[in-house]
Amino acid sequence: MIKFIIRRSLGLVPLLLLVVVFSFLLMKAAPGGPEAQFQGNKKISQVQIDAWLKRWCLQPTDANTPILEQVGNYFVEFGGWFGILNCNRSGSQAFFSDSGGLNVLPPALGGGSNGVIHGDLGYGIQSGRPVTEIIAERIPATFILAFTALVLWVSIAIVLGVYAAIHRYSLFDQTVTFLSYIFYSLPTFWLGLNLIFIFGVALRWFPTGGIITTRDWSPFNTPQYWQQFGANPGAATLDIGRHLFLPVLTLVAVNIAGDSRFVRASMLESINQDYVRTARAKGLRNRVVVGKHALRNAMLPVVTNVALEIPFLFSGAIVTETIFNWPGMGRLFIDSIGGKDYFVIMGLLLVTAIITLFANLIADVVYAIVDPRIRYD
Repeated sequence: MIKFIIRRSLGLVPLLLLVVVFSFLLMKAAPGGPEAQFQGNKKISQVQIDAWLKRWCLQPTDANTPILEQVGNYFVEFGGWFGILNCNRSGSQAFFSDSGGLNVLPPALGGGSNGVIHGDLGYGIQSGRPVTEIIAERIPATFILAFTALVLWVSIAIVLGVYAAIHRYSLFDQTVTFLSYIFYSLPTFWLGLNLIFIFGVALRWFPTGGIITTRDWSPFNTPQYWQQFGANPGAATLDIGRHLFLPVLTLVAVNIAGDSRFVRASMLESINQDYVRTARAKGLRNRVVVGKHALRNAMLPVVTNVALEIPFLFSGAIVTETIFNWPGMGRLFIDSIGGKDYFVIMGLLLVTAIITLFANLIADVVYAIVDPRIRYD
């Protein structure tokens, strides 16, 4: 298993490389380019813009340059942004940093400091702050929302799906099926807006947006906030919980509908297998037959489905975060697109790609845990 994990982890590196390549080329192809964001700022001169473009290997390519040479230049520029090459040097010197060491090495060993491989994702065009710092501020909010929703909807979906499969065509099964079709067909934005109107505006039971009550607490994920949190963790947790209820309910209601059907269909197929009938014939209790034999094999397609949904959640559940003004990565992605903050967008794409590949790796490991017939050499 350890060899498999190491082998798969090494195989993820080329995929991440391709993600960075495509995101960089898309940024270069965007109308206006990243330098267009500075044109309206009177405090920034063209000399400063040119210096910024040179640092990030974003010098415009001559339109008369042959297409193959343009593609080659893109990859050289990409190499500079990625940190393998030093785009400010030419020829064989491009592989070396200003300190004389290989550019791909860490700065402490004489390497470069500019590029993704060195943990440098650039600076936000709107804020002027490091992209890693901007994304790091948003990750806790997204993690709280995603983890809470994921645990709730997977747990409830398994319980509903298993019980509906065991009591096939019962009133419970038909009710769950009917509600699943309804919630599965509801657009996320429509459900979220209606929940805000009912529980936030009409009944005033829950806040309509944000992650904390701003008049009572310092801005979320700041040192001042965590000091207040440490002084009064109960009230702080309760405040986040109240703000968390409506966005989590939106995600759970939509996703539980589909996953419960996955569990039911997989469970129905599993309980009709020969090994389940053999277990019943041996006199095992129904709880043991369902939980130990049928459920483990029925979980394989569910694991696959959850692995595909995790990136959607941790990339911010964009619609949900936007509707509820949740200060996570999804809201940051929308704001960055509106402001053409290219490096933030590229950083978010890279983080999402890492989460997607990591989720699929975890799914492969869980396969071997759930189904003893699966072995990795």
